[in-house]
Amino acid sequence: MNHPWVRLVLAIFFFSLFTGISKGIEVKVLRNLPYAETANPRQTLDLAIPKEPAPEKTGRPIVVWIHGGGWKSGDKGSGHRPDRLRSLVQTGRFAGATIAYRLSGEAKWPAQIHDCKAAIRWLRANCKEYGIDPKRIAVWGSSAGGHLVSMLGSSGGSEELEGKIGKHLDQSSRVSAVVNYYGPSALLKMDDYPSKIVHNAPHSPESQLIGNPIQKSKQKALQASPLHFVSPDDAAHIHFHGTDDPLVPFNQSEIYHKALKKAGVQSTLIISKGGGHNMPGTFTHRFVIPFLDHALHGKGKAIIDQTVAPD
Repeated sequence: MNHPWVRLVLAIFFFSLFTGISKGIEVKVLRNLPYAETANPRQTLDLAIPKEPAPEKTGRPIVVWIHGGGWKSGDKGSGHRPDRLRSLVQTGRFAGATIAYRLSGEAKWPAQIHDCKAAIRWLRANCKEYGIDPKRIAVWGSSAGGHLVSMLGSSGGSEELEGKIGKHLDQSSRVSAVVNYYGPSALLKMDDYPSKIVHNAPHSPESQLIGNPIQKSKQKALQASPLHFVSPDDAAHIHFHGTDDPLVPFNQSEIYHKALKKAGVQSTLIISKGGGHNMPGTFTHRFVIPFLDHALHGKGKAIIDQTVAPD
């Protein structure tokens, strides 16, 4: 048993067991599905679904990835990274989707959240076809995507942010759980903490998003801030943020987390001590999947607030 080849085989076996690969779960990917009844490629989504039937009569919960890029760049392809949707879907316990949305160079706020909500409504309307449970939809995003998933999690009752996109306006755009990777939460407070970006400047990503310097368009900046919409019926959240993030100040997750907790919403903050504007791929299995298992399947223990090394 001490032979190095035996140890290697055992290590591969247990790694495969942990990741779900040993189960032979194959993933079917359906690309560029239009959710808005338009030909705009920015209003499409990709689905990633286990090929084997859902183990539950209601269908699997689905986790929706929303990409970052300062609302002005990036694409839905980032959701297909091995440490993102594929890791979740290969467990067999989740379906996955990654969505595109109109960028700030094409359309100003609230176009971005209108697109995201339209995509959620489309998924809910087509849940039976793809074996999805319409009552268990989670969202996960990084940076600008973290902002958008937080908006989805906090603005469920806001008519002003619902929009009129797509043909499934009878469906709800509410979500059950939010995984927020270092997303902005309060645009008007971003310069209250050190950053490489002057967020109040006319050409900052936030000012480009709303179409004016944020301090000169405060009402619209509030409308684009998840913190502004916090209420007791918000989705469960888990936030991840590096204390040394040079782009989105750490206090953006800190103040949002505190506001959710004060409102009685389940919220967890994972602090990456010394971490920057990223999260290790290992956090998917270490934190994200356990959080989603607890939030969507009722399995395991709730994750508590903690400070960790950035790996």
